[in-house]
Amino acid sequence: MNKILIIAEHNGIEINSSTSKCVSCAANIPDSQIDIAVFAKNGDELANQASKICNTNKVILIDNDHNENALAAVIAPQIKAIANDYTHIFGPSTTFGKDIMPRVAALIDVNQISDIMEVLDSHKFKRPTYAGNAILTVEADIAETVVATIRTASFSAATVDGNAVIENEALEIEIPSHTQYISLHSGKSDRPDLQTAKKVVSGGRALASEENFKIIYDLADTLDAGAGASRAAVDAGYVPNEMQVGQTGKIIAPDLYLAIGISGAIQHLTGIKDAGTIVAINKDEDAPIFEVADIGLVGDLFKVIPELQSELKK
Repeated sequence: MNKILIIAEHNGIEINSSTSKCVSCAANIPDSQIDIAVFAKNGDELANQASKICNTNKVILIDNDHNENALAAVIAPQIKAIANDYTHIFGPSTTFGKDIMPRVAALIDVNQISDIMEVLDSHKFKRPTYAGNAILTVEADIAETVVATIRTASFSAATVDGNAVIENEALEIEIPSHTQYISLHSGKSDRPDLQTAKKVVSGGRALASEENFKIIYDLADTLDAGAGASRAAVDAGYVPNEMQVGQTGKIIAPDLYLAIGISGAIQHLTGIKDAGTIVAINKDEDAPIFEVADIGLVGDLFKVIPELQSELKK
């Protein structure tokens, strides 16, 4: 039997949907038993949420003061301590997973597999490379623990009608003190999180200024959508870098993606290739974005967006 441990991502209040997408990936592995590990402080509610994710056998709650904040240096040794009986250890290919999973692989002394997008067999997977222009087939040594990050844009979230058992586990290991939590600074927004939003509106360099990005925010608010941007817009200083969508930003898979004033460089397209419907608005009819868009409109965004807003508000 393949015993798979999923490392839960959460914000201290709720389990991130990236966790249930990792479960969906793991469920494709033959003869699998899936457990979820929740590292938290006062994490009973988080464990309860995780227990409802379909295909989950049990939830292991490691509840202590050290786990109040998700520090990779603190969590990775605890993962190693509970991982002996597992054939696979999965985390999401998000900022959280990319921070923690390489440390886990190093502690276990195996190579990490990044961005699994398809399961071929228990130890054989597909993953993208060259900005998604090529797909690699990778095979792990069957005698070693598979440590991997899961490309969450490639899997649907598992349903939440399960009823897994919850086990509390106290670990007696030395917690590293060389890394300490100081503070967290992030942009505050009432809009849906970019990586989990069902609809996303993104703007590019054609917006020309930070002030002009207001029309992107207004449209996103009208659609109850997340707001994103191209790397060019981020590099120009129009928006903060947490809004960047693309190979070096966030890889997302919303049901609807509106690309406004974005030319469509390959790095950006890598971040949206799994979107359900892509709508592009650009005054350059030769922009690469139109090659991947399901719906394209050639026009001046400063005229088109106000007209679209007017129609939507009707």
